[in-house]
Amino acid sequence: MPYFLIIALQGFCIYHAIKNRNDYYWYFLILFLPIIGSIIYIITQIFNKKDLDVVQKEIVNVVNPAKKIKDVRKQVEFADTFQNRVNMGDVLYETGDYNSGIEEYIIALNGNYNQDAGVVKKLIEGYYRTDQFEKVIFCAEKIRDKSDFVGSRSQFLYGLALEEQKRSEEAEQNLRPIDQRYSNYPERYTLAQFLMTKGKIEDAKEILSEILIESKHMSKPNQYKYNGVVNDVKRLLESL
Repeated sequence: MPYFLIIALQGFCIYHAIKNRNDYYWYFLILFLPIIGSIIYIITQIFNKKDLDVVQKEIVNVVNPAKKIKDVRKQVEFADTFQNRVNMGDVLYETGDYNSGIEEYIIALNGNYNQDAGVVKKLIEGYYRTDQFEKVIFCAEKIRDKSDFVGSRSQFLYGLALEEQKRSEEAEQNLRPIDQRYSNYPERYTLAQFLMTKGKIEDAKEILSEILIESKHMSKPNQYKYNGVVNDVKRLLESL
């Protein structure tokens, strides 16, 4: 392993250990056994077994995203099927190329938005991230009668798009269902901010307080994942 990668790995583990106030013996293990110690620390203190497969895939994608795009593109060229087009869109989204990903999903659906609600949800995500709010609304209204739409991220993005179109009452109706305990922390924080702009301070405080209480019972991976959101919640509560 290149020297700079070892240093980066050590630095990350030490930073995580300090932030989470882990036992001091971890510092010695990471410093004196850089590679093995850091790997042991990551496995035991950051990720569970299920997370490891996800992390491995993410590392490969970050190191060489072009290879994955090329591989999936070959599959599309070999067989231009619905699923291969969706896979292509997924890979492009992973690299942040939402516009190209949207094009792949549109080709997959071929104008039939009733064909697959899951792909329509992906379009909603892409359209929102590219500030195409009218298209977010169009797609959301194609699937809002589906049983799994209520309380989903798609409905939440639909609410945010409605707010962008100055349809505030409809926006709130579609934003509030995201407020589900022990989940959706970034979205609930955004909901609290939205409610504050509407003068509903007590409602916002209630959501923020619930997030703070729930944060004390998070698993270690979730503590790391949502640390930024929890800190934002604390600051916003202190300002009220």
